Amino acid sequence: MLSEDLTSGWSSPLPARALAEGDLGQLHPLSELPHPIITKAATSFAHDADSDNFVGTIASCTRLRLLEIKAGQWRGGVWQDSETNVNWLVVAGLAKGEHQDHDDFYVRVKKANDAEGTDRWLPTEADWRLLRQETAARMITEWELVLQSQMLEALRVVHDGGATSGVIRHPRHEKAPIAQFALSVARIRDDGYEADEIELELSPESAFAGSNLLWQATIRVLISLNPPEQGWDRDRNSFMTIAEPDTFTARIGQLERLVGENELGESVPGTHSHYAHRQHLAGHTIEGKAVRALCGVFFVPTQDHEGLGICSTCEQRYVEIPACGSRRPPR
Repeated sequence: MLSEDLTSGWSSPLPARALAEGDLGQLHPLSELPHPIITKAATSFAHDADSDNFVGTIASCTRLRLLEIKAGQWRGGVWQDSETNVNWLVVAGLAKGEHQDHDDFYVRVKKANDAEGTDRWLPTEADWRLLRQETAARMITEWELVLQSQMLEALRVVHDGGATSGVIRHPRHEKAPIAQFALSVARIRDDGYEADEIELELSPESAFAGSNLLWQATIRVLISLNPPEQGWDRDRNSFMTIAEPDTFTARIGQLERLVGENELGESVPGTHSHYAHRQHLAGHTIEGKAVRALCGVFFVPTQDHEGLGICSTCEQRYVEIPACGSRRPPR
């Protein structure tokens, strides 16, 4: 349907370009693609069947029960899988030529029905696989939004000094904790030095210690609290960073906007290249895990270090290492 039916009408050139290149990886999630008939399909069918909003069944299609939706001149046929209750937009097109044009949506549907060609519209195993992937991705996104909201509530408690704690729960099983967290902020107001220090302590459940799920939760929590990638120091499951006074009070306003718009905050890339052990970098770059630089900074090696200024602390500590060899920074 995407490649054959929706050859126009896109509000962005990116989907059409990705389809032409056969790169489906750029298109997820499919139900959120910027096309009027896809948007109409996504908003016409709710979790409660009584709230579904469609015109009716397409009378000319007798071999397959299709529900008709309309968006301007666009028309679509939605097939409901009775076994899984999944709604599939399987055919789409333009209503034109007073339904006499050979490329008119209704004419095409009738021709396919008469030629017993409607079965090709049904989802294939590849389609079901994409659905499972998108369902999992959506579940993780919703879980990360919950974590972000959780950190907003925690910051409201501790931003001007204090401590709080809570539970990070499993994305699929709300009653199953994967870790406990303790969060504290210390406001330092000494003569000549003012700063806010924040510390996060994670206590993972044994079943999730070292798991990718715990790591993903950790990254989302850190981004929610303070997004700079290179800002956190790490000691096992403890994370600490120092910021300008009232940084975390200001972060509350930023998180409120993100939570209100149901949008995930983004990490802020680093501005310096750091020295780290090359053996650690090789695996951690692939796995998306963090390494510790010589200066103590904790970061995930995702950026190209070319063009970034070298961390002066790393540089100083590196030259102090006996027989250090080449001084090329790994990031």
